[in-house]
Amino acid sequence: MVYKVIGLMSGSSLDGLDIVFVQLQERGGKWSYTLEAAACYEYEEEWKSRLMRAPGLSAREYLLLHADYGHYLGKKVNAFLEEMNLQLQAHLIASHGHTVFHLPEQGMTAQLGDGAAIAAETGLAVVSDLRALDVALHGQGAPIVPVGEQLLFPGYPLLLNIGGIANLSATNGNGHIAFDICPANAILNALAGRLGKSFDEGGQLARGGQVNPALLERLNALPYYRQPYPKSLDNSFGASTVLPLLQQSGLSVQGQLRTYTEHIAQQTDRAVRQLCAARAVPEGPLEMLVTGGGAFNGFLTEQIGHLLRAQQVEIVIPEDAVVKYKEALIMALLGLLRWREAPTTLRSVTGASRGSIGGALWMGQEG
Repeated sequence: MVYKVIGLMSGSSLDGLDIVFVQLQERGGKWSYTLEAAACYEYEEEWKSRLMRAPGLSAREYLLLHADYGHYLGKKVNAFLEEMNLQLQAHLIASHGHTVFHLPEQGMTAQLGDGAAIAAETGLAVVSDLRALDVALHGQGAPIVPVGEQLLFPGYPLLLNIGGIANLSATNGNGHIAFDICPANAILNALAGRLGKSFDEGGQLARGGQVNPALLERLNALPYYRQPYPKSLDNSFGASTVLPLLQQSGLSVQGQLRTYTEHIAQQTDRAVRQLCAARAVPEGPLEMLVTGGGAFNGFLTEQIGHLLRAQQVEIVIPEDAVVKYKEALIMALLGLLRWREAPTTLRSVTGASRGSIGGALWMGQEG
């Protein structure tokens, strides 16, 4: 059977809301997909500000925003379907929501975007809260994409996503491991914003700067990097820990960009070395699929590729649509798996007490 599913993703870099319309099909346990339509809707300044300020809201104001943002998502889906001439075609919506709090060690993760409100606006079935059950089972709830990567991109032993946070997935055919590496675009975009730009296009600003060894050493010495996996990062790590280190350095913005780009590359190299040493991937040479907005940062991918060559790892950047929308595509699959009551998490990835079928289901119609 072919399923027609809408996937929604809002990343921590706040660059916009990704919406995809995808056909998913399973035959003999193997999945295939066709990305029929996709769009990224940039957040209006008001919404960007509201999402950025969400961590400081009272409980009442947070829940009001949760409901309001859910209605916003539903209206965006309706507009997308109309623009793409896809009315009455979708079977299901899967929404990741916008992560505000991610504190798995305290048993809590919270994504804005009320699934009930999305269902009410669209009249479609909605799956939301995809991380919550894994966290309740003492897992990290992140990275959330490995099940989808395993099913839709089975040919790659390593997969790197460079979004607001960079994360790495690995498989050797016998198991799957994934974890967050470090903050990425969330930091690079914040630095570029100080020069009046929304992002560092192609990494050209960073390319013109110089690495500061003392700052790089302080960044690489942050305790998170010594923690064993499974592990994941909260968005606040970048704002409360990384950005102050950069600001206190006294470097020019370009110097900070160059040094932080090197930090991302070095931590990615370190993470791959860790997985190779643990035999979590086959022996090289290997290919690593690179997606997320950071895949368009040519300077960053050059630096990563240069370091990984010593490990016989070659980076592969797929077609633009996959680079941009892989996470929204995987959200669509995770929502469908939940609908089919199939596992959506891997305990080897998150460290939960067991795998689980995660996600709240909201029916958009009676009967």
